[in-house]
Amino acid sequence: MPVDINYFAAFTLGLFAAVHCWGMCGGIIAALALNLPESVRRNRALTAFYILAYNLGRISSYTLAGVIVGASSAFVFSYIDPRSGHLFLVWFSSIILLFLGLYIAGWLAHLNQLEKIGAGLWKRLQPLGKRLIPVRSPAHAYAFGLIWGWLPCGLVYSALIFALSAGTAREAAMYMFMYGLGTLPAVMGAGLFTGFSAGFLRRPSVRRVLGLILIGFAAWNVYNLYTSDHAHHASQPGTPDSMQHSHHH
Repeated sequence: MPVDINYFAAFTLGLFAAVHCWGMCGGIIAALALNLPESVRRNRALTAFYILAYNLGRISSYTLAGVIVGASSAFVFSYIDPRSGHLFLVWFSSIILLFLGLYIAGWLAHLNQLEKIGAGLWKRLQPLGKRLIPVRSPAHAYAFGLIWGWLPCGLVYSALIFALSAGTAREAAMYMFMYGLGTLPAVMGAGLFTGFSAGFLRRPSVRRVLGLILIGFAAWNVYNLYTSDHAHHASQPGTPDSMQHSHHH
């Protein structure tokens, strides 16, 4: 399975997700920054370090969620024939990428219904996050990010569904880590850069390009599946291709 392509796909999804959810993520970052000690807020570099710690916590939660879904899928696929499991995973990941590409390009309805999945868990975690405000140390900021990383978000859940297709806990964790890295530039950004990146990525034409990139990743996965499957059959003894090859010799 061309996992490198899927890493890029996860990063692309994260890049869009950070801007798509900017109202929510931006509000959290603002709350964090405004409640930092005054001595920290006066130092721009130190403020950036606290915000980085928050983001590392958030990405850690995404990665942990990836481990959970990846381990679950690995357990299920341990009872399935490896070749059949591989075919299913490639098709599953390609279909998910196709739908996400259509959504990002604006050609598919929104994914808000997915956010209901984590509502129960979030009701329990949200009070813990509020207790960490004001944030008094980078460790507090990291813990704050760990909790807020579980905030219900349709695109995060979509990325997790995509991570299911990895088939192993390690690969699923890497998918979600790359997704988190994709969100980092927009969420870490400040001032003019943030305004520019948010405005740029919200343009319909840019959204269509990002959507088409994901659709392209899906097509590439299917193409690789077709070529590898064709090569597999051709190398098997008794298949038409191999029999023809033997006849010529």
